[in-house]
Formats: sequence, structure tokens, C-alpha cells
Amino acid sequence: MVRTLVPARLDRLPWSRFHTRLVVALGVAWVLDGMEITIASAVGSVLQDRGTLALSAVEVGFTATVYLVGQVAGALVFGRLSDRFGRRRLFILTLALYLVANGITAFSPNLAFLLVFRFFAGAGIGGEYAAIHSAIDELIPSRYRGRVDLAVSGTYWLGAIIGTASTYILLNPDLLPIDLGWRLGLLIGPVLGAMIWVLRRHLPESPRWLLMHGRHEEAEAAVAEVERQVAESGRELPPVPEDKALHMRPHGSPSYREIIRVVLREYPSRTFLGLTMMISQSFLYNAIFFTYVLVLNTFYGVSPSDSSKFLLAFAVGNLAGPFVLGPFFDTIGRRPMISSTYIVSGVLLALTGWLFHEGMLNATTQTLLWAVIFFVASAAASSGYLTVSELFPLEIRALAIAVFFSVAQGFGALGPTIFGALIGDEDNPDPTGLFYGYLSASALMIGAGLVAWFFAVKAERRSLEDLTPSLSMVAAKPTPAD
Repeated sequence: MVRTLVPARLDRLPWSRFHTRLVVALGVAWVLDGMEITIASAVGSVLQDRGTLALSAVEVGFTATVYLVGQVAGALVFGRLSDRFGRRRLFILTLALYLVANGITAFSPNLAFLLVFRFFAGAGIGGEYAAIHSAIDELIPSRYRGRVDLAVSGTYWLGAIIGTASTYILLNPDLLPIDLGWRLGLLIGPVLGAMIWVLRRHLPESPRWLLMHGRHEEAEAAVAEVERQVAESGRELPPVPEDKALHMRPHGSPSYREIIRVVLREYPSRTFLGLTMMISQSFLYNAIFFTYVLVLNTFYGVSPSDSSKFLLAFAVGNLAGPFVLGPFFDTIGRRPMISSTYIVSGVLLALTGWLFHEGMLNATTQTLLWAVIFFVASAAASSGYLTVSELFPLEIRALAIAVFFSVAQGFGALGPTIFGALIGDEDNPDPTGLFYGYLSASALMIGAGLVAWFFAVKAERRSLEDLTPSLSMVAAKPTPAD
């Protein structure tokens, strides 16, 4: 059995350049994903041109499906490996996989080649989600954990903004040959990722993970290095509270049977909470975001080229939400903030749906209302990732994130199909059907908010070990043999 102050030493640290560097180096995964989705959506019509790959509309849609399937596969595979082999190894490996796969994708000569490497690019990003959220939560001081996690998730929309802005130039045939612009677009992510990959190589392994795997001396050395960097940045190191010492016996990687027992028998209410939050936000986002241009075009006559301007306003609202509202998750608290953001966004969506059904909106007012809704909903959605990350034992944290993400993606994938059918065709649009679709998404969000009110955990400013004892701590309970 080991007595350690490692978690307490990490949680009592003031914010420093080390923490900023950590967030930048790891949080880029969300930027890359937002950029990838946006650029891939924008180049879809270009890939149908005979001067490029001459794909059909179905084949273009299938490339997006393959990317999402790759995300799910990558999350599940690399999430398990992250719990077993460490956060640092995996967040370096997954970024490298994305860089290589997406870089090769830019040179695709045909559909089959494109599909294979889009799958692996998606797998790299899916693996990123599991590894980086685990690492961030385990290294960031507890009083900052909520706002940082939300801000990192929210940067998806920074990627969307970058992707949208870049397509103005890259997909303009007056500036670049039609078969060159889309390929350069797919290289933006790898170039950005390569610069960040250098930063990641200098990040430490999670000291908490090292403890759980019996590498106590390495954990002590890792946290000492973090403390040194904090001190060098001019910040004073507060004393370590001795009463926060933990006793643990290293557990290592649990079996799948043990994982199922922990998730379903020990923490059933947390599992229900996490699934409800993740599924509702995924359905909402996929339903609205992937049919955004279609709605503007069908009901308001906005051309696909002009719709990108409206998308920018939508993305700005999504980006601002987690940054503005995130600090309140650490001060006002998880339960009131999670519950209120889900319920408020659901109510606003229902109201907007009614205004839409009554013909009281135009393209501009519709977009402004969506921006307001998703200013709130973006914080709600980001809190879903925070919740599933901090409420399960460290030994299964990355896999838990991967499983909840994968289940949510499965349900969320239904959104674009359902809403696409409700919209109808351009000659016979159906506002009533779409209104009912908005009400359904609204009901899911409000329901998730009510679930959060009853089941959310008071996690603000509490250490991960206080929230959820690791399996190593459970195994370290005194026994007659001790």
C-alpha cells in the first residue's frame, strides 16, 4: 500500500503557463474536428465535379458517414488503450494517426482511397477525445476543471470558423484550380496538428494514471516537474494539505467484466445521467447542424454559397457559450448550471420552432435565434463530456468517455436523416413536420435538464478522488492482512 499526496499537490496549484500550454496542446483536437467537419462538408459539392473525383451525392454523404464511424471505432479502441498504456502515449499516437491519415487523404485519386484514409483520420480524432479529456481532467487543478473542460470542447466551433473562412479562398475557382483547393483544405488540419504535436511531446504523463499502475516514483517525479514549471512562471506554490493524503494499492487495468460492474452496478444513476446528457445533445446538434444549409435553402431561398455567412454567426454563438458560461460551472455549481443550460436551450428551441412554423422568421432572424439557442446549448453539450469524464474511476475514465461518446454518436446520427425527411423537398417544403422535429429535440433537452437536476453530482471544486474513488483506493481499504 502506498501513501501519496500527488493528487492534492496537483489540485492546490495556481494557474500557470504550464496549464495554458497543456490546454493548447491537448485542446486542439476539438479545433481539428470542427475544421474537418466544416471543410469536408464544404468540399462535398466540389468532389462531385468531373474535374475532381466525380462523386455522386450518395458517395459524398458516405464519406461523412465513414469519418463518423472511424471516430466511434477510434474512441472505443484508443479509449481502452489509454486506460491501459497511459494518456501521454495515446494522445501522441492518436494525433500522429490523424496527421498521417488526413495528409494522405489530400492525395486521394479515387473514392476507395478517400474512404480508407477518412476512416483512419476519424479514428485518430475519436481516440483524441478519450485521451485528452482524461489527461486534462487529471492535470488541471480541481477549481478550474469545469471551465477548462467546457472551453476545450467549445473550441470545436473555432475550428468550424477557421474551416468556413478557409473555404472562401480554397474553393474559389477564380483563385485556385478546382482540383487543388479541396486538397489544400484537407492539409490545413495536418499542418496545424504537426505544430501542436511538438508541444505534446514535452507534456508529462498523468501522475494520477502512474499511481494507479504502481509507478509511484515516476508519479512523484512527474508532479515535481509540474511544480517546478509552475514555480518558474513566478507563481507561489501553496502548502500541501497533509489531510488530503491518500492510501492506495495499485489496481492496474480492470477487466471488461469489472468495467461493466462498476458502470452498471456501482454507478447506475451516473450512467443514466451521462447517457441522457450525451444522447440529447448529440441528437440536437446533428439534427440542426447537418441540415442547417438545407433549411436556409429550402425555406428562405439562401444559396449554398451564401449560407456560409450565416454559418459563421451560428459558429460564433456556439464558441462564445462555453467560454462565457463555463466559469459558472465552477462557481454556481454543476447541478444548477447543467440543468438550466439544457432546459433553457430546449425551451428556446421550442419557441423558435413555433415562430418558424408561424412564418414569423426570415433567414437572418432564424440564424440569430439559432445563435442564441446554441450559445446556451453549446455549454450544455460541453458539460456532457465533463460529466462523463469526472464521474467514473480513473482506471476506466478514458473508456467511459469513449463509450458514452459512441452511444451518443449512434443516436445523434439519426438526427440528420429524420430532420432531412421532415424538411421535405424544395418544391414542397413542410414547415409543420420540421416544427414537430424541433419540438422533439426540445423535449429531449428539457428531459435531460430535469434528469440533471435530480442526478447531477456536486462536482465543482472537488478533487477527482473525492468525487469517485479510484479502484486502487477501493482496493486499499484496510483488511486483516494490512
